[in-house]
Amino acid sequence: MDEIIIVEYEPLWSQQFEEEAATIWQVLGNDLVTRIEHFGSTAVPGLAAKPIIDLLVGVNSLEEAKCHVPLLKALGYVYWQEDPRPGRMFLVKGMPPYGFQRTHHLHIVEADSALWERLLFRDYLRSHPDEVQRYAALKRQLAECSKTDREAYTNAKTDYIQAVMAQARSHSTSYLTKNSYPK
Repeated sequence: MDEIIIVEYEPLWSQQFEEEAATIWQVLGNDLVTRIEHFGSTAVPGLAAKPIIDLLVGVNSLEEAKCHVPLLKALGYVYWQEDPRPGRMFLVKGMPPYGFQRTHHLHIVEADSALWERLLFRDYLRSHPDEVQRYAALKRQLAECSKTDREAYTNAKTDYIQAVMAQARSHSTSYLTKNSYPK
């Protein structure tokens, strides 16, 4: 069972991101990787979250990145080869039944991916603590209702996220600037 558990914000999450980003960059190399961002709830100080570090990895070529899957598997990642979302690779570290608990999600995309826009959501929450509290309350409520249904939990957040994204788009273009690993 892959239960959804929301925990209080842990300041060590940013350090865990930095460590994993350094490892990923070293394994994939400078010729492939263009940037690595910490996104998702663990990237927002003060936000309760599932304790899973999301890394958004920019690469020059997804086809070339696929050649590096064995190196990522050696780090404990499981590659979801059948991912129905085009234009990305998704890997999980600690993926049940191969691990006790998910610890990292690796999202690998090219520079033109729409996934980069998710950084707007992260940056908006980082600068709006009142929104962080609203989102945390929603996440706790939805996790309680969908304890073992990850897809239902994610889908139930869609309207809220879209509303915040509309606000974020009107306030910022921060995802276009590099605020990534390495610093």
